[in-house]
Amino acid sequence: MAAPGHRSVSAALREHLRRLGLQDFPCGLGSWNKSRFNARTRRLRGRPGPGTEPAGQEEAMPLGEESPEALLELLRDRHSPWALPPDCSPQDQRLREMAVLAPELVRGSNVFQVFRTLRIVGKGVEEVDKGLLQLQQLEELILSANQISRITSANLPRTLKVLELCCNAVADLKDLCTQPPPELQHLGLGHNRLYGPSQDKYLTADFWPNLVSLDLSFNSFMDLPRLVSQLSSLQKLRVLVLQGNPLALIPTYRGFLVDSLPKLSFLDDIHIGPDERHQFHGLARQPELIRNEARVVVSVGEIKGVPDPSALQQLEVGSEAPEITYRYCVTYEFVEGEEIGDGSSTEVTKIHQSPMVATLGVDSSARDTGEETSPQQPAATEESKAHAAKVFVTPGKPWADTIDCSYRKEHTAKDLVGLKSYLAAGTTVSIVEEKQVLSWPVDADPEENAVTNSKAGRGLQKDGGKGPVPRDKKKKKKEKPCELRSDPPIRRTLGTGRVTLEALLATEDLVATVCDFGILIAELPLQPPSLEEKDGKKGKDKSKKTKAERESQASRKTTASAKGKRKNKDSAELEEGRGLQPVPLTVQFQMQLLRWPAAAGTQSPESAAVPAGKAP
Repeated sequence: MAAPGHRSVSAALREHLRRLGLQDFPCGLGSWNKSRFNARTRRLRGRPGPGTEPAGQEEAMPLGEESPEALLELLRDRHSPWALPPDCSPQDQRLREMAVLAPELVRGSNVFQVFRTLRIVGKGVEEVDKGLLQLQQLEELILSANQISRITSANLPRTLKVLELCCNAVADLKDLCTQPPPELQHLGLGHNRLYGPSQDKYLTADFWPNLVSLDLSFNSFMDLPRLVSQLSSLQKLRVLVLQGNPLALIPTYRGFLVDSLPKLSFLDDIHIGPDERHQFHGLARQPELIRNEARVVVSVGEIKGVPDPSALQQLEVGSEAPEITYRYCVTYEFVEGEEIGDGSSTEVTKIHQSPMVATLGVDSSARDTGEETSPQQPAATEESKAHAAKVFVTPGKPWADTIDCSYRKEHTAKDLVGLKSYLAAGTTVSIVEEKQVLSWPVDADPEENAVTNSKAGRGLQKDGGKGPVPRDKKKKKKEKPCELRSDPPIRRTLGTGRVTLEALLATEDLVATVCDFGILIAELPLQPPSLEEKDGKKGKDKSKKTKAERESQASRKTTASAKGKRKNKDSAELEEGRGLQPVPLTVQFQMQLLRWPAAAGTQSPESAAVPAGKAP
């Protein structure tokens, strides 16, 4: 029996049988078919015996009863109220049809002898109890997507040939291997919590002598040579799935397995051909080439859709504008604990909880010296606790219609478990604008400059224009070119989004995408002062204007405004007619997991790895 509060397999099976309604109309025995069965002969009366009636004739059904064909039609018509529930299997359909044609075979405990396959998926099952032993003819047991953490092999039918436990919480195989089904041919343990080397000792022929197919995908096996040494005892093994484990991220993973298990036909759902086996021949004898590290190349290509920053710099005519520069960069995350594979000048910030970065928190001094800073981050979420990461920054580029980052960086990750978690969660890619303002001279304070300028102006007025030499001439003769003081840079995130990297945990080597952040709405530029504001500054001059002059000015303004509106309307209609559309903010991003495609003994993993090209 199942423990209190635990949902067992037999309880889920009983509930499933109730849903099928094997004893209810149109199945089972009842007034709708009682005359068709003879208790002594168990023979169907509605079907004529050999030589008794001509072919094609049918005996008339008694009043109130239905023919077997009519009852089966009620089961098979998907619009019927008695149609099979959508989540049922073909075996369930056969059971219901059997309950129409031979209802005594599925009554009571007899139904357990009918089962060859039992499929209970996503029903919250936590325990495989002894009730399963009633299924004495069971050959396939599929219990995927439940909450099973352990299985006692004594509760499994000895006739079992297929056991599928994908997407559960199995962390220990000890109880399963106590008395495993001797004829088992397929064992599915993908997406569980198995961790080597404590578990790989149970993956030998001592426990599974007839195993042909084994799925260990998306667990936490890390020691490739040790795992292969255990699997090599499975002489009948032909299909093996190991993708999603940390050991599958190392460059020599596939080649070492192909050469170490010569009888293997499929690895990670990919057929092993003669050419591939020849290519990796001899690699199994060189375990020193296996390094517990992964190599990943990140490339960033073109940025498009950034508004021209010069349109935001409409300043008042005649004023001394500060010097403003704009540069644009791309940030992305990579798993913390990685080692930089080259000496490129990448700007790095250490993030302890991220993976969402709303704004770039890289201090300018740290960027110049290569030091790491710890900026303030948003409140941590469950997703942000999944893995620690660093934020890498591409070199800043000036504005252009198409900003070509031409960025490529190779990372070497030592923490394979952390890299697996990072790839499963994905990375955050952002486009950041950096605004640099050079505002005032380094040798003078802005307030002192204002006082000096005021005194110089009064001196000129007293001397009638023959006063001191203008400051501009003095600077040309005596002073060196003035160095402007730099304000702290102003950084703004233009767009941010998450890139899915789960494909790199499977059989894909490259994830290439164009991150689309949508249309970026530019800020409206500052409007110059209106004519009324300028007239207000003139004071007395405005009061001296005659009424006719004011009316004339108002008339001119009205006419100019009307012309301006017509011009803007015509311009808008012209642009609309041309079909001009704003360009969305996009950036090309790709990440490549380096593999070792060359034959052993000819090249080293470093020289054989294919580098990632420029982002498409």
